[in-house]
Amino acid sequence: MSLALNNVYNNYLTTYQPKNLTKHDAHKKSELRGVYNSIVKLNKEAPWYLPTTSKETQNYAVDLKENARELHNTLADLGGMEEDGLLSKKSAFSSDESIATATYIGDENAAGVSPKFELEVSALASPQENLGKFLDDGSSALPPDTYSFDVSINDMNYEFQFAVAPGETNKDVQSRLMRLVNNSNIGIHADMIESEGHTALRLTSDASGLPYGKDEIFQITDDHTSKSNGTVDYFGLDYTSQAAANASFTLNGEPRTSTSNEFTIGKQFEVKLNGITGENGPVTIGLKEDVESLADNVTQLVGGYNAFMKAASNYLSSQSRSNNLVQEMKGIAGLYHNSMEAMGLNMAEDGTLEVDSALLREAAMQSGDISETFSYLKDFSNSLMRKSNQISLNPMDYVDRKIVAYKNPGHNYVSPYTTSAYSGMMFNSYC
Repeated sequence: MSLALNNVYNNYLTTYQPKNLTKHDAHKKSELRGVYNSIVKLNKEAPWYLPTTSKETQNYAVDLKENARELHNTLADLGGMEEDGLLSKKSAFSSDESIATATYIGDENAAGVSPKFELEVSALASPQENLGKFLDDGSSALPPDTYSFDVSINDMNYEFQFAVAPGETNKDVQSRLMRLVNNSNIGIHADMIESEGHTALRLTSDASGLPYGKDEIFQITDDHTSKSNGTVDYFGLDYTSQAAANASFTLNGEPRTSTSNEFTIGKQFEVKLNGITGENGPVTIGLKEDVESLADNVTQLVGGYNAFMKAASNYLSSQSRSNNLVQEMKGIAGLYHNSMEAMGLNMAEDGTLEVDSALLREAAMQSGDISETFSYLKDFSNSLMRKSNQISLNPMDYVDRKIVAYKNPGHNYVSPYTTSAYSGMMFNSYC
């Protein structure tokens, strides 16, 4: 049941803009208990409202909650969960980002010499690709029947069954197989390639690199399937046009391999390979100077704030109370306007912030204590964190609703799920 609801949730989210999960979306029991207690307290004396039935309003409420979560995660990623750690996140650099990009994941308080690594890439990790036969768009030569074939991947076997009806074309059947594979979500993506009026199925593994002790990621057969066979040979599904391969590189001169183009170095850097090292020699990966790291942190902070402001502003013409939220966010930023402007952060008319990178770096370089000079940004971030938490708890506070009745003060029942009505909105078309 939980898997079905999760699929419904993801399907609903894709109607406007899905948000990626991060490490900050995992919570301890104590944190979840704290959220529950906050909701109980919030609803203790809240009035009863008429349920919201407008689809547009429902989408707005869910979108508002998701964007508040995104802003919260951006702040948390900058160290916003700990007051002393805010904006202290170190940034990694790569001397050639077309070859490799790097993110620092080590201890922010680590002392000593900043580590540097020399990286040379000779080959990227690649997925397995099976390319089928190119067939014309004429009637399929497969007799009408129910067919099946087996796919072996990740030590699991899956059987796919489908029917071929009289008069169906090759393209009709290929399209059905493409949807069948993609909807199964087993780690293989299917698409169709067209060439000179002919079409072929292409199956590509989501994973790259060779599994340990194996020479392929997936295998397709119909030798011992439960229904009629012959489709694997007819469509050429078992032909491997590109074998999976591991990434090959050297790290400080030491040969290494990886099944993925993303890996970690010494629990300090997360590296993503983007290309092959050319004549320019090895790529250097290390930590940026404090000034550069601060500039990156400020840019990320402003980017998270601006993204939320733009998302909220999208509903100004359709949701009257969204203007309240935009004005509240402007008010938070306005409290620090003078300090921001002196250090390269300017507020536009719509409430978004613009960064003057040169002025920001100049202020940081002239500062005797960066942490003290930019302390106002910590206050600004803490205010945004509190606001994002409030919106996440009760996005319905920014929905124009009609009050049905006020509760009898001091004599009412706890209704902890009133503010979470938006979660039910996501399933009301499915139940």
